Amino acid sequence: MPTYSFVTVDVFTDRRFGGNPLAVFSDARGLSDEDMRSLAAEFNLSETTFVLPPGDPANSARVRIFNRRAEMPFAGHPNVGTGWVLAGQGRDRAGVLRFEELAGLVEVHVDRTGADLAPSCVTIAAPQPLSLSHEMPIDLLADCVGLDVGDILIDTHRPIIASLGNPFVIAEVTPAALGRAAPSLARFASALKAFPHLGPRRLPLFLYAHDGRDETAVRVRARMFAPLSGTIEDPATGSAATPLAALLLSLGQRDHQRSDKQRFIVVQGVEMGRRSVLVCDAWQAADGVRASVGGTCVPVLSGEITL
Repeated sequence: MPTYSFVTVDVFTDRRFGGNPLAVFSDARGLSDEDMRSLAAEFNLSETTFVLPPGDPANSARVRIFNRRAEMPFAGHPNVGTGWVLAGQGRDRAGVLRFEELAGLVEVHVDRTGADLAPSCVTIAAPQPLSLSHEMPIDLLADCVGLDVGDILIDTHRPIIASLGNPFVIAEVTPAALGRAAPSLARFASALKAFPHLGPRRLPLFLYAHDGRDETAVRVRARMFAPLSGTIEDPATGSAATPLAALLLSLGQRDHQRSDKQRFIVVQGVEMGRRSVLVCDAWQAADGVRASVGGTCVPVLSGEITL
């Protein structure tokens, strides 16, 4: 019977049991699609990744990402964590990894510090430029998370689907409302019937509140809810933080308030007791607004599974 090794890491944190946990199978050859779905469900984490040989030898790996119920085209913390694990195995080339994924090619940059040159910060660029689609009705969104309509701020933008490879509904709320938000599975299911724009069993809501700024970055607090896909709340969501950064940069450009590049520090997971820090950079590129996300990781578990 074949045996497969795995490790888990906490992503976007510098301390164990913080950040967003991830399971990584660094050699998934021989696993079927159903095996991967079953293993992701068994780990019961936001995502689990499975590393396979690349289709193009110029790239580092083919990476498949599964949440508890389905495969995902792209996600932030799985790429950062997988990059950290593979870099620790020496599989990067001069600090760079290139992952083939459903949403496109993801480039991973690895910084190393210390005498042993172990991986420290890992940064990924989202595979697509910013795209915006449907707005979500304010009353529908507020009902999903137990807030009042007045808690949803619309001066800058209305709740809208934004994506750099993985779409989310992004909405600004008051700082007090961010802490009060409480998702209801029944309300999410009802809202999906009236707002089916993200596909079956998928309605991820990314709420944020401004938390000041300094000379180097805009600071944001955030929470992400996706109960229909099995994640009641996510401690860190890189694939939502990147479109948020790109969206805010584009809105600043429209109002002539920002340059063509801006850094955002997104703090998430506080209400869950798993504080996460995501460093996002957004910039104007030839094909639109793009963004990256980076952070640190901490190893937690290692083991084997026999199938």
